[in-house]
Amino acid sequence: SWLQFHLGISHDGLYPRSSPTVDRLLQDMRDFTTISAVVKPSGVHLKLVLRFQDFGKAMFKPMRQKREEETPEDFFYFVDFQRHNAEIAAFHLDRILDFRRVPPTVGRLINVTKEILEVTKNEILQSVFFVSPASNVCFFAKCPYMCKTEYAVCGNPHLLEGSLSAFLPSLNLAPRLSIPNPWIRSYSFDGKEEWEVNPLYCDTVREIYPYSNGNRLLNIIDMAIFDFLIGNMDRHHYEMFTKFGDDGFLLHLDNARGFGRHSHDETSILAPLSQCCTIKRTTLLRLQLLAEPEYRLSDVMRESLLQDRLAPVLTEPHLLALDRRLQLILKAVRKCI
Repeated sequence: SWLQFHLGISHDGLYPRSSPTVDRLLQDMRDFTTISAVVKPSGVHLKLVLRFQDFGKAMFKPMRQKREEETPEDFFYFVDFQRHNAEIAAFHLDRILDFRRVPPTVGRLINVTKEILEVTKNEILQSVFFVSPASNVCFFAKCPYMCKTEYAVCGNPHLLEGSLSAFLPSLNLAPRLSIPNPWIRSYSFDGKEEWEVNPLYCDTVREIYPYSNGNRLLNIIDMAIFDFLIGNMDRHHYEMFTKFGDDGFLLHLDNARGFGRHSHDETSILAPLSQCCTIKRTTLLRLQLLAEPEYRLSDVMRESLLQDRLAPVLTEPHLLALDRRLQLILKAVRKCI
């Protein structure tokens, strides 16, 4: 199913609108036996690459925060937790919005002893397993910033919740570009980027290729709408497949910092929409549909997330926040007219 998924990637998205392949892939990630586990060497938080019996690969992000916990108000976005349930919910939302730019993602209970420790050949990973004072099996990973024993993840006593996101084709087969987001945030405690102080910033962006023509700017606005709905402030770069050229779709990767605060709507994420005052017609029509009582976004998400084994994936306040934020997006569109 991994190969079928990779072959189905097109100019329009990671998978077709009606794709039995994706459903099979989700099922395989839920059920297949792991045969190896290695630490993903990049990033701040612990991530593992799991390989399955059919040699497919997925990124495993372990549970670090309980669903009912909110990110503290004093946290900066660049030190926020990474939430496994945010990765799962982001995939479902992306599919509901008909973007199809998030890799297929499922929740799974992993036995950290049998499915990680006993299958890994990585001596470093083997060496960081320990039993906690509560008799739970825990592990951490050696990574550049925060992966120490105090940041370990623990089973209960062996079982650990996490998200599994299907790997994309290797960069050798399907090269990708990583491009800075024009609306990147300042990754310092007191700095501001130009877009935060210049309401006419979009005029500058429109003069720069490839934002001066084609779909790139509209795709950036799609991405901003998606990030606003999930509350993700950490979109510093985006990736694209080189094969599809400048008008190809943008990948919506690394969504684990979404769904942190249901009680706060970070409207600055919508700056590309509010400053550029443009939106794809198809995106607007989908948003308007999901604002109708019979197709309410929170209801569609709730039903979609019930398919996941870790349901409920989101708490009710997070689902209701989607409806509230959708209304704010439509309000921003109306202000542009």
